[in-house]
Amino acid sequence: MATLAQQIVNGLVLGALIGLIALGYTMVYGIIKLINFAHGEVFMAGAFGAHFTSVYLLPDGVPWYVALPVLCVAAVAASVTVAVLMERLAYRPLRDAHRLAPLITALGVSILLQEVVRVFYPGATAPLPFPRVFFDSQLVVGSTIVLWTGVLAVAVSPLLAAALHLYVERSRLGRAMRAVAEDADTARLMGIDLNRVILATFVLGAVLAGLGAVLYGIHYGQIDTAMGFQNGIFAFTAAVLGGIGSIRGAMLGAFCIGMVKSLAGQYAWGGAQYDYVWVFVLLILVLMFRPQGFLGRPEGVRA
Repeated sequence: MATLAQQIVNGLVLGALIGLIALGYTMVYGIIKLINFAHGEVFMAGAFGAHFTSVYLLPDGVPWYVALPVLCVAAVAASVTVAVLMERLAYRPLRDAHRLAPLITALGVSILLQEVVRVFYPGATAPLPFPRVFFDSQLVVGSTIVLWTGVLAVAVSPLLAAALHLYVERSRLGRAMRAVAEDADTARLMGIDLNRVILATFVLGAVLAGLGAVLYGIHYGQIDTAMGFQNGIFAFTAAVLGGIGSIRGAMLGAFCIGMVKSLAGQYAWGGAQYDYVWVFVLLILVLMFRPQGFLGRPEGVRA
């Protein structure tokens, strides 16, 4: 039971972190039907932006309650910058092209960003230690160990998802996003600026990815150039599992994947070496019986 409780805690933390990345995938696809495989690198850029600020800009001895907000701002700034450049330079010129063109472009942008950071960031050819800018202690409940960084991730991630959901539902820009997602041509005729709405979607996803990058770094203690691709695969799977285009579905799918990966790594055949396999087995099973995902809506075919 002690091992089971520990794995459940680990799964919840992983799900919370994956969920913040999955929100960016589900929003971009919901608005412009683009699977942005480079969104994981937006997450990675945020982590390295925070690392750069900590190592080269923040003086020594800064208390955690000052350092943590500063790193969050730096990570968000780096992620948003990358996302805006990505949208303006790579995706906007291909908006009216065949869907395959932006998909291939997204893969190219993903590889490009990984290589740029690996080649030009000092020491990025190997994993880099991330500063511990939060309580470097743990909460012990019986025989279960819970890091305070994990508590922070599990508490913050659903709150950010709820805030995003309320913003999309109740704000003027959120209503414009939903209109574009429903019918982009009609939304344009009604006076909605598609470029502004799409750019705002990328920015919102990047903000969440940047915050998630800081939470990831302080919890796991290191970052690398592959972190975006690895966690991006999980995040995209979570978005599909929960119903791509659904904010609540993305979070639900992320927690499901976190739990499956953690528990399968401990109890399933093959152990940790095959935990990826069980994640995708879950995805296949769900899509066989519910192709739209947990909370997604079936897409109707227009005449």
